[in-house]
Amino acid sequence: MTQGEKKVKERIDYLRKVIEKHDYNYYVLASPKISDQEYDQLYKELEKLEQEYPQFLSKDSPTQKVGAKVLREFKRVEHSQPMLSLDNTYNEEDIYAFSERIKKNIDQPFHYCVELKIDGVSFAARYLNGKLDRGISRGNGVIGEDITEHLRQTKGLPKELSQEIDIEVRGEVYMPEDVFAHVNKVREENGLEIFANPRNATAGTFRQLNTIEVRKRGIGSFTYSVVEPEKYGIKSQTQMLERLQALGFTIENHYKSLESIDDVIDYWLTWTEKRHELNFDIDGLVVKVDELDLQKELGSTAHSPRWAIAFKFPAEQKETTLESLTWSVGRTGVITPVAHLTPVILAGTTVKNANLHNIDNIREKDIKIKDKVIIEKAGEIIPQVVRVIKEKRTGSEKAIEPPEECPVCGGEVGKAKSDEVAIRCLNPVCPAKVKRALQTFSSREAMNIEGLGEKLIDQLVEREMVEDIADIYYISEEQLISLERMGQKSAKNLMGEIEKSKQKELHHLLAGLGIPNVGKKTAKEIANAFRSLDKIVNANMDDLTVIEGIGEEMARGIVRFFSNERIKTIIKKLKEADVGRSEEKEELTGTNLKGLKFVITGELQSLTRSEIKKKIESQGGKTTSAVSRKTDYLLCGKNPGSKLDKAKQLNVKIINEQEFFNLLNR
Repeated sequence: MTQGEKKVKERIDYLRKVIEKHDYNYYVLASPKISDQEYDQLYKELEKLEQEYPQFLSKDSPTQKVGAKVLREFKRVEHSQPMLSLDNTYNEEDIYAFSERIKKNIDQPFHYCVELKIDGVSFAARYLNGKLDRGISRGNGVIGEDITEHLRQTKGLPKELSQEIDIEVRGEVYMPEDVFAHVNKVREENGLEIFANPRNATAGTFRQLNTIEVRKRGIGSFTYSVVEPEKYGIKSQTQMLERLQALGFTIENHYKSLESIDDVIDYWLTWTEKRHELNFDIDGLVVKVDELDLQKELGSTAHSPRWAIAFKFPAEQKETTLESLTWSVGRTGVITPVAHLTPVILAGTTVKNANLHNIDNIREKDIKIKDKVIIEKAGEIIPQVVRVIKEKRTGSEKAIEPPEECPVCGGEVGKAKSDEVAIRCLNPVCPAKVKRALQTFSSREAMNIEGLGEKLIDQLVEREMVEDIADIYYISEEQLISLERMGQKSAKNLMGEIEKSKQKELHHLLAGLGIPNVGKKTAKEIANAFRSLDKIVNANMDDLTVIEGIGEEMARGIVRFFSNERIKTIIKKLKEADVGRSEEKEELTGTNLKGLKFVITGELQSLTRSEIKKKIESQGGKTTSAVSRKTDYLLCGKNPGSKLDKAKQLNVKIINEQEFFNLLNR
């Protein structure tokens, strides 16, 4: 081996190692460390070197396989056909080259089918007799993971088709951009690491064993292909999309059949500008030969089909200067670094600020004040600093250090848990925390106190008239009149709104308390299940996990929230102010289930778990979350969990929904 060949071999080995590391970050951890464009450059360099030096080609190279290792937590499933990746490009020159290669191999007219490229997570779904039977992740392209229950919770993917046929389809799941923004806001408020973009958020959701999260986060899907389409008389990709839609699948409707590659480029240029109008992420177009018989003739490499290419949009990035930095304090006390930038126009809007997330992110990217930085919008929504242009440093840049005290109240700061990335203000009466908490409490989805706006809240907190959300019910009309821009009439109206809010239903109060991860829907489920603030405050893990949509992690957070001494004081003050009154408990309608203990598992078809629980209690029965020797019945729905095995071990009577209603109505 010559010295030159030795250097090439070392570079190839290095590229393989780096690419495999980034594959693991992308496919398994759902946390990429570099942009798609940077990854593609590494991949293409490796591909080029392996072509020029075939003696160094290995079957274990990333160019010869797709994806990353399958995790052990999920059941492994082999794909019926390999899920290949697509070759991709960011420029018109490569698209012309792609077109010329096809024309050399096909001596007849053909069309291009052009589809928007959804920046999501790939899946395969198998249907038997028209019913969803198995969902599979991409995995390593040959073997994926069983995600059937995740797909059952996904919007746009039917559980039952319009025809009773056996068919396998493929598509992408994605998170809408407005949902993504909300999920990140909640994660940041709770000191959790935020997702870089909607694709990461979708992948992270599909890594969870609690499939309810898929539905809660509004995960959607687009289906775009059929495995072995010739079985169904399908002749083209365009016809395939039409057939999928007729079967009940959601497809992305902006596809087009085009005759020339110039038309394809024009369409790409159109969507390069229009992509921000969508509520989901696209990162380019997928260009395919439309006719399926010609696709078969062109064939595939080990990595990708020769008849398709991803025509990606260039990442829109801008250079600017990080002028200064402030620290913002959220409702839960999380202290967030906010970069103030020289204003630039990015993705159609003027960007002045960027969220730097946490001190670990600042250190990892080595960000300093007065640095020249490259920014982009993560998921086309949130401005973020991608990297520092270190070669433009002048020596006048200033390092960023974490705050030694709360920037608002001067109180002690630290981490609530050792593994948490966020720094928090530990002062329970920090004005910033109180302000954010009052904004949440008085919002429309919570207590809906009209007139209690941000500026008024600022005055109330800064003048120390309120120290927590409960204090709003102890304020007087005279105190309100003393505030700026608050006359007697306005004060009287606000006092009326505050008094009126006392009549709000229990779930509005729960939504306003700021319980971690508990939104309006979950608050309603909890209120319906307990009907009493006292019962909710004293609920344990078993009481909570029986409620639909509440897993162990959320239940643990709720129990921890109400065990906090500060929260106990607030609840006491609210009750004394006649807020959060117990709802009247439904009277017993019978005694058919008196003294009987039920556990519920699996997917119920007729009623939700909360509704079933109400019916059991209305007939004198009780529900618990764990199967024990004291359990009388296990009510078993579709796809039950480990509770079914436990019930069999303990000889607990197992009943279905019909048998339950027979018991109820006997």
